Amino acid sequence: MQILTYNLNGIRAALKNGLLEWLKDKPFDVLCFQEVKATPDVVDLSGFAALGYELIGWHAAEKKGYSGVAIFSKMKPDLISHGFNLPVYDSEGRLLRADFGDITLLNCYFPSGTSGEIRQSVKMNFLEDFNNWVDILRIERPNLIICGDYNIAHTEMDIHNPKGNKKSSGFLPEEREWMTKWFGSGYTDAFRHMNPDLQEYSWWTYRSGARASNKGWRIDYISVADTIKDRIVGSRQYNDAVHSDHCPVWLEIE
Repeated sequence: MQILTYNLNGIRAALKNGLLEWLKDKPFDVLCFQEVKATPDVVDLSGFAALGYELIGWHAAEKKGYSGVAIFSKMKPDLISHGFNLPVYDSEGRLLRADFGDITLLNCYFPSGTSGEIRQSVKMNFLEDFNNWVDILRIERPNLIICGDYNIAHTEMDIHNPKGNKKSSGFLPEEREWMTKWFGSGYTDAFRHMNPDLQEYSWWTYRSGARASNKGWRIDYISVADTIKDRIVGSRQYNDAVHSDHCPVWLEIE
């Protein structure tokens, strides 16, 4: 099973930037997109169907042109569900669940706190509420894969300027502490597990030529439950994919 997670920063813009052409020779079974910023009725999805993908889930935000997640798959899921029954987050289209056999895949778009204290508070509340919700889910479905844009750079290896960003949302001590606890509570960072010494990023601001100079952050993750971490075959990033201000991350798991 090969999974791709990708914050598109607008699916229509990514399609214009050649997303489908890029996907043509890729072996992915499941595509998890974040920040689709649209509803499916306004997007031409025929190109995905031509590549063998079916739209199995789309969770749009109530606010037009904002947030939203979607899953396309060549495999038929046993179950698909939207959100986690907390309207404050579900209204922003932040989570899709898809079950494939013994594996439950969560496609998530964590809130950003960069716009000010109010949204930072929403972000921190989300982290706690999401953690509690997943703890209940994994009693029934222990083999979890949780992919998406976490909007947090975990360690100093995951950000180009750790000293200069120590007070920046996305690299705050309390956010990094949450990530450390998360990866210490039964989940493995698939990319870091397979590439312990590799310093790569998954997001670059559009300002100041940050991508050209590789001044980025690694904020897109695939967490794999420790119950199935021995089934990880590989995980890496496609730093050369330029359909968004993020790059895609992939996982191959048995």
